Amino acid sequence: MAQPLAERLRPKTLDDYIGQKHLVGPGAVLRKMIDAGRISSFILWGPPGVGKTTLAQIIANKLETPFYTLSAVTSGVKDVRDVIEKARSNRFFSQASPILFIDEIHRLNRVVEEILYPAMEDFAIDIMIGKGPTARSIRVAVPKFTLVGATTRAGQLSAPLRDRFGILFRLEMYKPEELAQIVRRSASILEIDAEDAGIMEIARRSRGTPRIANRMLKRVRDYAQVRGGGVISLDVAREAIAMQGVDELGLDKVDRAVLGTMMDKFGGGPVGLDTLAATTGEDAVTIEDVYEPYLMQLGFLMRTPRGRMCTPTAWEHMKRTPPGQGNDNQLKMEL
Repeated sequence: MAQPLAERLRPKTLDDYIGQKHLVGPGAVLRKMIDAGRISSFILWGPPGVGKTTLAQIIANKLETPFYTLSAVTSGVKDVRDVIEKARSNRFFSQASPILFIDEIHRLNRVVEEILYPAMEDFAIDIMIGKGPTARSIRVAVPKFTLVGATTRAGQLSAPLRDRFGILFRLEMYKPEELAQIVRRSASILEIDAEDAGIMEIARRSRGTPRIANRMLKRVRDYAQVRGGGVISLDVAREAIAMQGVDELGLDKVDRAVLGTMMDKFGGGPVGLDTLAATTGEDAVTIEDVYEPYLMQLGFLMRTPRGRMCTPTAWEHMKRTPPGQGNDNQLKMEL
C-alpha cells in the first residue's frame, strides 16, 4: 500500500528536521533531554502547521519508544485506559516508556483531564467499581509513560494541567531561508524539477509555515506541469501563487479582507475581535490563531487594550490612505 503523501514528506529524524534550533539545535534544552534519553511530560506550543506533531513523532523514533495519539475532543476515559493498556501489552518496547500524544490539548474533556492527573503524577488511574451506594473507587497502577501535549492556545490550558507538565516549549514561525530548505527537500522527495529562485518564491509566500509551504509546492507543481514545462521557475511560481490569491508577502484573501475591513469600516481600528469576526464572516478563533500571528509578525497589526489596530505599514501595503492623512496633504498643497 502506497504511503500517504503527507507521511512521505514528514521528516523521521532530527537530522531531517529543519528549523526550531532553539529547541533541537546543538546545546538546546530539548535536544539535551532527547540525547540523554530522559524526557518528562511537556507541552509543545505554537501556531498551526509549524511541526508540533512531527517533532513529537521524531522524539519517539529517536528514543525507540511506541507513539500513541488521543483526540482531545472525542476521547473519553475508556480511550485513555485502552491506550495505556495497549502500551502495557507492547512487549517489544517493554523497556521503553511510551509517548502519549494529545493534539490541541487545551480542548481536552475535563473528566479525561482529571483522569490524567494521577496517571501523570503516580502512574495510576482511579476506576469506579459497582453502581449506586455500593460503588467504590480503586486505584490501578499503569506503566510509566510520557505525555506530550500540543496546543495553539497555551493560555487556555487549565492551571492544574499546565502545572503537571515539566516544561512548555514554544515553536516559532519559520524564516524564508528555512522554508526554502523544506521546500527543496519536499521537491526532491516528490521528484519535482525546481529552480532555486522558484523554491525561494514559494518559501517567501508560505506565511512562515512548513505545512503551507508543502501545500503550495504541490499546487505550483500542478501549474508547472500544465503551463511551465514541468519546471518550477521564478515566473511559474509567481503565476501559480497569484492564481491562488496569494500576494508577494503571502497574504491571502482572508488576510486582505481582515485588513480591508478594519481600514474601510473602522478607520484602521481599534476594533474588537468579535466585531471583526462578525464583520468579515470569519470565526473569531480562526482569525486569532491563523491570521493574526502572521499579520503581527509582518508588523501589519497591533493588539491594544482597546482592540486591534492597523499599522502604517499595513496601510501602505494595502495601498490605502489613513483617515485624515489625505486631507492634511491636500491642505498643505493649498497653502
